[in-house]
Amino acid sequence: MGANLPVDVDRVRLEIGRADGPAVSAAALLLTGTGRVRSGADLVARDQPGAPGDAVRHVGTPDGAEAVEVDLAALPDSTERVALCAWTGSGTLGRVTGLRLRLVAAGSGTVLAHFDMAPRSETALVAGELYRREGRWRFRAVGQGYDHGFAGLAADFGLTPAPARAPRPGPAPRPAPPARPQTRGEELLPADMGERLSLRKQQVATSLRKGGLTGVTARVILVLDASGSMSGLYAKGTVARVAERMAAVAALLDDDGTMQAWTFATRPARLPDLHLGELPEWLRLHVRVGQLGVIGRKKRPKSRADGQVDMRTVGIQNEEQKVIADVRAYVRDHPVPLPTLVLFFSDGGVYRSKEIERELRAAADEPVFWQFVGLGRSHYGVLEYFDTLPGRTVDNVGFFAVDDVDQVADPELYDRLLSEFPLWLGAAREAGVLR
Repeated sequence: MGANLPVDVDRVRLEIGRADGPAVSAAALLLTGTGRVRSGADLVARDQPGAPGDAVRHVGTPDGAEAVEVDLAALPDSTERVALCAWTGSGTLGRVTGLRLRLVAAGSGTVLAHFDMAPRSETALVAGELYRREGRWRFRAVGQGYDHGFAGLAADFGLTPAPARAPRPGPAPRPAPPARPQTRGEELLPADMGERLSLRKQQVATSLRKGGLTGVTARVILVLDASGSMSGLYAKGTVARVAERMAAVAALLDDDGTMQAWTFATRPARLPDLHLGELPEWLRLHVRVGQLGVIGRKKRPKSRADGQVDMRTVGIQNEEQKVIADVRAYVRDHPVPLPTLVLFFSDGGVYRSKEIERELRAAADEPVFWQFVGLGRSHYGVLEYFDTLPGRTVDNVGFFAVDDVDQVADPELYDRLLSEFPLWLGAAREAGVLR
């Protein structure tokens, strides 16, 4: 579950198989960048065997299983994902033994990937998906289950009510309950991480309600200090845990399930966007001090995955003003009709106070609130007293420091993180910074 690989052939077949148990139906959903179908025509199943243009077709396999064949080169640009779904109308998928998904090259029959699944009470699941990344197609094993049959699964992807023509191998499932609020991609997370995220979203909502905010939407940006003194916090996993906790803020506030992120030291570097459904992989690949530890004479630098930043180019000193300028430029170049909340984590050692003050003063007229969090007791320079500085349109900066962020419970962390954001929103609207 969660493993992925590039797909270097144009035509593939996604096959659902089983050893024994109730019959299992398969279908594909063609999804846009919003994670939803455009219409019922984006369902490909036994009773609706082809999508418009026949880029995706429902087919059988020699052993009587169901499969979907996909011509990746023929898919329209608006299709960002093809999700393969499986379900049974005869009890639960837990009664099916040997449930598996195979990704096969349609031309040669070569098996590119094999994914064994072991569902329990679920009656439907997203077995796997093909998705675009930087102009290329990839495949990911998903295995996300649903307890309300195909109807509940379909509703999460915008098919409401579920299409009447979708095949039902058994009795019609119970009507799906109202879908719980869920950020796009949340259904792709491992169960334990998904549970943590769901609970943390509730705690974020509680913290916002304390400030009088409900239903607010905002763009969320994460900034992570990668200077040399942060090495221990990366090695202990502290920074990765912080990033996971911040994903809950973006999941609640940012409705596109995506968070922009930067790392910095001597120089800033933009990290790949954090898409919520790819959180485990993103944490593994991008929350790191990187290659600073392999510069020794006898050690060769490790190879980097696509999108990973070579941290040797980032350096080891603290130059906060440079990444602040980078984020400001991004916000200006990518305007949205929303406020922006920047979550900025550092262990201190701030010494460019005049330059930082200049950047943040200039940013006071921009629709951005900068929440700085200190990870330790180090010197934080101007950040410690910036919110008392006069001569700004609004107070656009918050700051607090904690000795050990791992020992701060989620409710307290979110309370402190979001306590000044509502005040800034009100002041920014009154001053005309926000409309």
